[in-house]
Amino acid sequence: MHGLTMTARALVLASGLFIAAAPGRAQNEQPLKLAYVIHSSASNSFWQAVKKGMDEACAQVQAQCRMIFTQTEGAVPEQVSNLQAAMAGKPDAIITTIVDDKAIEPVIKDARSKGITVLAANADHSQGAKGSVRQSFIGQGFDAAGYTLGQKLAEKFPKTGPINVLVGVSAPGQNWSEQRGAGIIRFLADYKAANSGRTVAWKRIDSGTDLAVTAERVGAYLNANPDTTAYFDTGLWHAGVAKVLKDRGVPPGRILLAGFDIVPDVLSSMKAGYIQVQVDQQPYLQGYLPVLQAHLMKKFKLSAWDVETGKGLLLPEQVDGVIALSRKGYR
Repeated sequence: MHGLTMTARALVLASGLFIAAAPGRAQNEQPLKLAYVIHSSASNSFWQAVKKGMDEACAQVQAQCRMIFTQTEGAVPEQVSNLQAAMAGKPDAIITTIVDDKAIEPVIKDARSKGITVLAANADHSQGAKGSVRQSFIGQGFDAAGYTLGQKLAEKFPKTGPINVLVGVSAPGQNWSEQRGAGIIRFLADYKAANSGRTVAWKRIDSGTDLAVTAERVGAYLNANPDTTAYFDTGLWHAGVAKVLKDRGVPPGRILLAGFDIVPDVLSSMKAGYIQVQVDQQPYLQGYLPVLQAHLMKKFKLSAWDVETGKGLLLPEQVDGVIALSRKGYR
């Protein structure tokens, strides 16, 4: 929540100087042609901030860009089809999310064999560079972010008595969700070891990638398990759980909530006191920086480089300063 990482900040400053100094495109220089192919639908507000970053970077470097959404949230087969269609358009570069190693990696290999630059953003191969021919990753370290989220929310755990936690893996089998969940559970295991005199237990469920679905599934669990201490979501859909708690008259903080991504539904729930901690992976950067990288690779034949876009924590007392930026599409 404290802004750009050092690497990201340096890149933005450097690229800004370069763009400001550029007098214009040489007559024989073709504009960068780029496709950003993702696993999400246009209705997901998180991706609108990514798109804003992409659009502004593309305007600055005068690139021809398009973001290709799926019709259904998280539909990997649709993403694969969109990648293949994007390749047929012969772009200079493809930016994509590697949410499923087995499904996405063969298409990336095909694109690389055709001389297309391929950068991963937002979601990487489960083995990182060791498992993929993608040339860089611009995004969040998911396992570490999950662990950090667990650490921060644990500061609000009751000091005595049992701790019962529910971990919602929003998209079972998809790298981003599995790794975030693993990080949260890794922290809970460490917390249990450090508090051997207390009962510390957790359960994992498939919580879904829709506010209403997550609200229904987690709401049913809470009905059956009223002693639940906290719910962790690996995405933004715990905002639906916050609404359920409010509708049931459960006071803010009675069941602790934490998750990922800064979107309007989450911000309003935090302001109302129902969400205690949120991880910000800075989606604008995930749209902006890959475009600049692809541009510089094409223009100056530079090698690709990884960028960690952060695991900053947003707390309720910081929400007011973020809401205005969220309304403008930057957060």
